[in-house]
Amino acid sequence: MMISRSKPAGAPGTATPAKEKKKKKLPKFQDFVAARDYTGAITVLEFQRSAGKTGEEVNLWIAYCAFHLGNYQKAADEYQALVDIGSSHPDAWIGLACARFFLGMYKEAADATANAPASRLKNRLHFHCAHKFSDEKMLMNYHQQLQDLVEDQLSLASIHYLRSHYQEAIDIYKRILLDNRDFMALNVYVALCYYKLDYYDVSQEVLAVYLAHYPDSATALNLRACNHFKLYNGKAAEAELKSLGDMASPSFEYAADLIKHNLVVFRGGEGALQVLPPLVDVLPEARLNLVIYHLRNDDVMEAYALIKDVEPSTPQEYILKGVVNAALGQDQNSRDHLKIAQQYFQLVGGSASECDTIPGRQCMASCFFLLKQFQDVLIYLQSIKNYFYSDDSFNFNYGQVKAAVGNYKEAEELFLLIQSEKYKNDYVYLSWLAKCYVMNRKPRLAWELYLKMETSSESYSILQIIANDCYKMGQFYYAAKAFDILERLDGTPEFFEGKKGACVGLFQLILAGHEPREMLREVLGLLRNSSSQSNPQVEYITRVIRKWAKENRVGV
Repeated sequence: MMISRSKPAGAPGTATPAKEKKKKKLPKFQDFVAARDYTGAITVLEFQRSAGKTGEEVNLWIAYCAFHLGNYQKAADEYQALVDIGSSHPDAWIGLACARFFLGMYKEAADATANAPASRLKNRLHFHCAHKFSDEKMLMNYHQQLQDLVEDQLSLASIHYLRSHYQEAIDIYKRILLDNRDFMALNVYVALCYYKLDYYDVSQEVLAVYLAHYPDSATALNLRACNHFKLYNGKAAEAELKSLGDMASPSFEYAADLIKHNLVVFRGGEGALQVLPPLVDVLPEARLNLVIYHLRNDDVMEAYALIKDVEPSTPQEYILKGVVNAALGQDQNSRDHLKIAQQYFQLVGGSASECDTIPGRQCMASCFFLLKQFQDVLIYLQSIKNYFYSDDSFNFNYGQVKAAVGNYKEAEELFLLIQSEKYKNDYVYLSWLAKCYVMNRKPRLAWELYLKMETSSESYSILQIIANDCYKMGQFYYAAKAFDILERLDGTPEFFEGKKGACVGLFQLILAGHEPREMLREVLGLLRNSSSQSNPQVEYITRVIRKWAKENRVGV
């Protein structure tokens, strides 16, 4: 749109007053739009409206700028005002529909679309609404009406992207780029698809083409930061976003919520409870990352409350629902939640698009883990172990599986790679490590592990593992010590029988020369500590040991 001159141009040679020169230098909103500075454009337009220069065209431009600024509510309000006064402009209804769509008001968007005059945009909007309604029949109907036009093909590519068909989306974008080299923004879309396919290096290369022309793009810089996060670490990613803030780019406001959200992710969850809750209904990822935050802080119920009503539509949502149900099932010993988790993992791991990805194989491993089919778990974890050498969570699970199939040596090595204090203080970790030590004939290390623990039901359980497994492995000294403590704590006859058998076994090892004779004194001490020391069997064993010690000149 061109703004008409308010005064005719001066004749040649006519002196122009300084005041008039100043007026000519007033910015035009079109200049701001061309520079993608929609805040500046709205400021000029709002000034014009307040100065009495009202009209349908001004209102349409304000709605347009608000929409491109990401202020969809303001855009919807402006378009709604035009509709309410009976505007016949073709952009009024379709603009309202677009604004409502971006606000997540899909039913209202579909209703507004129905009132809009026929156009290619109307068909595309119906196409996207059908996807949001998961109406496959409607989706195919509007799909068939798409033409070989750039706008229609871009719309189709976006649906492919939303359905996780990233390669199909890339093919469309590349085909359009071949004929339209100046469509630089398509490089961002291609880069985003490669990011979703885990090709972060390729994503960076494609993104660099766009950033060479538009170095202040919030969307592109944010994607580059996300690539850095995946390739390097959170600090490198945060530095990228900081450069965007320093530029004070006009596009920064548009992506402000996204950037605040990603900074929380890059900082490992710092500030999550302050930043993420208000964004839950703005950014889909905000809800998912808040769920992850609660899981990492062992607040499983909060995580479940956030995700229980989410109808999963992406692999990430299916995986997260599986993880939450698995955690809740283990916490509450609920077979129903574990069954749901197993089904979610199987859906992702068995899907054609995910079966050969790392998350897909992790899902199949998790599915078989819950089914206790550990040999199958091993197959999947072995195929991806090179990607997780120093990952504590992976080594924790991989170690459990190795131990479950009897490979205690490798299991012990995996457990000892773990650095996280949270895992190292976990009962599951301690119990499996104790078992590995015993099965690898390192009972002393298992005993020291127990001695470091405070008295609790968990230390009692680990003591039982040491007692029973040491007995099974013929490591009778530590078996006897463990059974002795168990007997004093509980007094159950089975513990006395275990201690008695372990003492006899230890005596046999001493006779065979496999244990030092000096241990006889401790054996007798353990037998004396017995609550059943008047038991004839104990007295008989004691007499036999003392007699042998006397004959062999061993001080007891």
